[in-house]
Amino acid sequence: MNSYLIVKWLHVLSSTVLFGTGVGTAYYLLTVSLTREPRAVALVAARVVTADWLFTATTVVVQPLTGLYLVRLSGGSLSPTWLQGSLWLFALTVACWLPVVWLQIRMRDLARRAVARNEALPPQYQRCLWAWIALGCPAFVAMVAIFYLMVAKPA
Repeated sequence: MNSYLIVKWLHVLSSTVLFGTGVGTAYYLLTVSLTREPRAVALVAARVVTADWLFTATTVVVQPLTGLYLVRLSGGSLSPTWLQGSLWLFALTVACWLPVVWLQIRMRDLARRAVARNEALPPQYQRCLWAWIALGCPAFVAMVAIFYLMVAKPA
């Protein structure tokens, strides 16, 4: 197998892990947050934070490295509109993800504190959740658009 195919496989695999982890953790954190059950929220939020560090952070690094290396290996350039659009959308996704990481850590800590004090989730949790949703929606749309651009490569 040649290096181009190996790097392309890594690029596709890491994009799948990035998108799948994002959608999966978002689903679980949102649905558990809606229960407002501090113990469940604390447990799921802790797992979401771990998954983000293990999978999302890794693939956020792997994606641009493999993508740029693919361009180099193929002798292409960064000038095609679809590729520039993908890079801008990826930058938007990362710009949304960075504060989301902080919000998830904050949400986890607020839930843990509520459990320790045997209290309900505080109003701060709800504010963090709304900010988390507000950042997650454009990131999700951007990722879907990136998949389209990568496959269709429109002029």
